[in-house]
Amino acid sequence: MTVDARTRAYAKAHGSSQTQAEQRLCYHLRAHRFMGVKSRREKPIGPRIVDFVAVELALIIELDGGQHAAQETADAARTAVLEHEGFKVLRLWNDEVLARTDVVLEQIRMAVASSETLSPNPSPASGRGEIKVRN
Repeated sequence: MTVDARTRAYAKAHGSSQTQAEQRLCYHLRAHRFMGVKSRREKPIGPRIVDFVAVELALIIELDGGQHAAQETADAARTAVLEHEGFKVLRLWNDEVLARTDVVLEQIRMAVASSETLSPNPSPASGRGEIKVRN
Protein backbone atom coordinates (compact mmCIF):
# COMPACT_ATOMS: atom_id res chain seq x y z
CA MET A 1 0.00 0.00 0.00
CA THR A 2 2.19 2.80 -1.23
CA VAL A 3 0.89 6.29 -0.59
CA ASP A 4 1.97 9.00 -2.99
CA ALA A 5 3.00 12.47 -1.79
CA ARG A 6 -0.11 14.13 -3.24
CA THR A 7 -2.46 11.79 -1.36
CA ARG A 8 -0.51 12.30 1.86
CA ALA A 9 -0.63 16.12 1.45
CA TYR A 10 -4.37 16.01 0.74
CA ALA A 11 -4.98 13.89 3.84
CA LYS A 12 -3.00 16.31 5.98
CA ALA A 13 -4.85 19.35 4.62
CA HIS A 14 -8.24 17.65 4.86
CA GLY A 15 -7.48 16.49 8.38
CA SER A 16 -7.29 20.06 9.66
CA SER A 17 -10.92 20.79 8.68
CA GLN A 18 -13.21 18.41 10.53
CA THR A 19 -16.99 18.24 10.41
CA GLN A 20 -18.84 18.35 13.74
CA ALA A 21 -19.47 14.61 13.49
CA GLU A 22 -15.76 13.94 12.89
CA GLN A 23 -14.84 16.13 15.85
CA ARG A 24 -17.25 14.30 18.14
CA LEU A 25 -16.16 10.84 17.05
CA CYS A 26 -12.50 11.84 17.15
CA TYR A 27 -12.91 12.90 20.79
CA HIS A 28 -14.08 9.40 21.69
CA LEU A 29 -11.63 7.46 19.52
CA ARG A 30 -8.36 9.35 20.04
CA ALA A 31 -5.64 8.63 22.57
CA HIS A 32 -6.69 4.98 23.08
CA ARG A 33 -9.83 6.21 24.93
CA PHE A 34 -12.13 3.77 23.20
CA MET A 35 -11.52 0.23 24.43
CA GLY A 36 -7.77 0.89 24.37
CA VAL A 37 -7.80 0.83 20.56
CA LYS A 38 -5.32 2.98 18.66
CA SER A 39 -7.06 4.74 15.81
CA ARG A 40 -5.85 7.23 13.23
CA ARG A 41 -7.87 9.91 11.50
CA GLU A 42 -7.67 10.87 7.80
CA LYS A 43 -5.30 8.01 7.08
CA PRO A 44 -4.19 7.34 3.50
CA ILE A 45 -4.66 3.70 2.51
CA GLY A 46 -3.35 3.29 -1.00
CA PRO A 47 -4.90 6.01 -3.14
CA ARG A 48 -7.84 6.41 -0.73
CA ILE A 49 -8.12 8.44 2.47
CA VAL A 50 -10.30 6.94 5.19
CA ASP A 51 -11.93 8.91 8.01
CA PHE A 52 -10.77 6.65 10.86
CA VAL A 53 -8.81 3.41 10.93
CA ALA A 54 -7.68 1.02 13.63
CA VAL A 55 -4.87 -0.61 11.66
CA GLU A 56 -4.18 -3.34 14.21
CA LEU A 57 -7.81 -4.48 13.92
CA ALA A 58 -8.13 -3.79 10.17
CA LEU A 59 -11.22 -1.73 10.99
CA ILE A 60 -12.16 1.39 9.01
CA ILE A 61 -14.86 3.82 10.11
CA GLU A 62 -16.27 6.08 7.42
CA LEU A 63 -18.59 8.99 8.21
CA ASP A 64 -21.08 9.90 5.52
CA GLY A 65 -22.95 13.18 5.14
CA GLY A 66 -26.01 13.91 3.04
CA GLN A 67 -24.00 14.03 -0.20
CA HIS A 68 -23.29 10.31 0.17
CA ALA A 69 -26.94 9.45 -0.52
CA ALA A 70 -26.31 10.47 -4.15
CA GLN A 71 -23.04 8.53 -4.41
CA GLU A 72 -24.17 5.23 -2.96
CA THR A 73 -22.72 3.22 -5.86
CA ALA A 74 -19.29 4.85 -5.55
CA ASP A 75 -19.29 4.31 -1.77
CA ALA A 76 -20.22 0.64 -2.23
CA ALA A 77 -17.36 0.19 -4.70
CA ARG A 78 -14.92 1.92 -2.32
CA THR A 79 -16.07 -0.31 0.53
CA ALA A 80 -15.67 -3.42 -1.64
CA VAL A 81 -12.08 -2.46 -2.53
CA LEU A 82 -11.18 -1.80 1.13
CA GLU A 83 -12.78 -5.10 2.18
CA HIS A 84 -10.87 -6.91 -0.57
CA GLU A 85 -7.69 -5.43 0.97
CA GLY A 86 -8.61 -7.11 4.27
CA PHE A 87 -10.41 -4.30 6.11
CA LYS A 88 -13.80 -4.36 7.74
CA VAL A 89 -15.62 -1.10 6.88
CA LEU A 90 -18.22 0.46 9.16
CA ARG A 91 -20.19 3.30 7.52
CA LEU A 92 -22.01 5.75 9.77
CA TRP A 93 -24.16 8.80 9.04
CA ASN A 94 -23.00 12.16 10.39
CA ASP A 95 -26.54 12.86 11.69
CA GLU A 96 -26.48 9.69 13.75
CA VAL A 97 -23.06 10.48 15.24
CA LEU A 98 -24.37 13.87 16.36
CA ALA A 99 -27.85 12.83 17.52
CA ARG A 100 -27.17 9.35 18.93
CA THR A 101 -23.50 9.21 19.84
CA ASP A 102 -24.09 6.44 22.40
CA VAL A 103 -25.71 4.21 19.76
CA VAL A 104 -22.86 4.86 17.32
CA LEU A 105 -20.25 4.06 19.97
CA GLU A 106 -22.06 0.78 20.68
CA GLN A 107 -21.96 -0.08 16.95
CA ILE A 108 -18.23 0.63 16.94
CA ARG A 109 -17.75 -1.41 20.13
CA MET A 110 -19.45 -4.37 18.47
CA ALA A 111 -17.27 -3.97 15.35
CA VAL A 112 -14.12 -3.81 17.52
CA ALA A 113 -15.21 -6.90 19.45
CA SER A 114 -15.76 -8.84 16.23
CA SER A 115 -12.47 -7.52 14.78
CA GLU A 116 -10.52 -8.83 17.75
CA THR A 117 -10.72 -12.26 16.10
CA LEU A 118 -8.22 -10.99 13.51
CA SER A 119 -4.72 -12.35 13.59
CA PRO A 120 -1.53 -11.63 11.68
CA ASN A 121 -0.98 -14.02 8.81
CA PRO A 122 2.62 -14.01 7.57
CA SER A 123 3.13 -13.60 3.87
CA PRO A 124 5.94 -15.89 2.69
CA ALA A 125 6.62 -13.81 -0.43
CA SER A 126 7.45 -10.56 1.32
CA GLY A 127 8.23 -11.64 4.87
CA ARG A 128 5.64 -9.15 6.14
CA GLY A 129 2.45 -9.87 8.09
CA GLU A 130 -0.91 -9.38 6.48
CA ILE A 131 -4.14 -8.93 8.41
CA LYS A 132 -6.89 -11.31 7.35
CA VAL A 133 -10.47 -11.49 8.57
CA ARG A 134 -11.55 -14.85 9.94
CA ASN A 135 -15.07 -15.84 8.96
